[in-house]
Amino acid sequence: MTNLLFTSVGRRVELINIFRQKSCGHGTVVAVDNANTAPALYSADFALTVPLITNENYIDILLDICRRHDIHGVTTCIDPEITLLSQHAGRFEKDGVCVLHSPADTVEICFDKFRMYSFLVDQGYDTPLSFDSLASFESAEKRGDIRFPVFVKPRTGSGSVGIEKIESHSQLVNYLSTARCDSIIQEYMQCEEYDADVYVDLVTKKLVSTFTKKKLSSRLGGADKTVSCKAPALFELIEDFVHRLGIVGPADIDFFKRDGRYFISEVNPRFGGAYLHAHACGINFPKLVRNNLNGQPNEREIGNYEEGVYMMMYDSVIFKRSDELC
Repeated sequence: MTNLLFTSVGRRVELINIFRQKSCGHGTVVAVDNANTAPALYSADFALTVPLITNENYIDILLDICRRHDIHGVTTCIDPEITLLSQHAGRFEKDGVCVLHSPADTVEICFDKFRMYSFLVDQGYDTPLSFDSLASFESAEKRGDIRFPVFVKPRTGSGSVGIEKIESHSQLVNYLSTARCDSIIQEYMQCEEYDADVYVDLVTKKLVSTFTKKKLSSRLGGADKTVSCKAPALFELIEDFVHRLGIVGPADIDFFKRDGRYFISEVNPRFGGAYLHAHACGINFPKLVRNNLNGQPNEREIGNYEEGVYMMMYDSVIFKRSDELC
């Protein structure tokens, strides 16, 4: 039996459904969130409400839930909590619980967009030109290295919150002067966008699964229309990149394609919201997780899926009476 704990589940109803279906007969899925109106709570086998992740007792509360429900693996659905879980991975491991995320140092690179940019440049990867200050951007603009429009985004943000297309120098100055956090200025990439769902085996630390898709449209910080595709050059780039970065477990990676070259943009070291597309094409991450939690390495299957399968997301609803809430 392999029991899983999903934290901060929010709206990830279909992700919880997938793991419940694939775990049927092999364990239970427990979901927690700080709001008892989080829709995904009501798709799990067991659901609980917990404090905000900033609560000083939060990790102790999760550990207690793990003990009471005999949890073998824990993962979160939101970016800020990945760092927290990775930092406390040792405490979970002492209780026999595997944190299904990359090591803390890798996670920190992923969530600091300028650190990620610096890593990509140092490693020789193509990536959109980025700047961590107005002065460095202005110097590059004078040299002719970059021009408007540009994108500005929070240096440690997630979910496309705070991202804005900037058309002029005055607009850029105004954005930076009113920003509530550190920002980066990034080259505007008007080209095709791609996304990859990858899984690096927790036992062997080798890439065992890659699914790539072209983005057709996006909303709420993620792609909502995609089409499955395959490109040997992109598969090779992904294989090299995830190992240099130190990714372990699931990850979602964003790319641009310009002039036949793939530019690495961002990495979310967790199950991506559009993993649903990979699952529909036969990419079985729940099986990979379950095998690893049972100490079994997974066999390598790169690109073993059908091309030309379209994903089109839509909204649905859940209804509960007040006495049915967690």
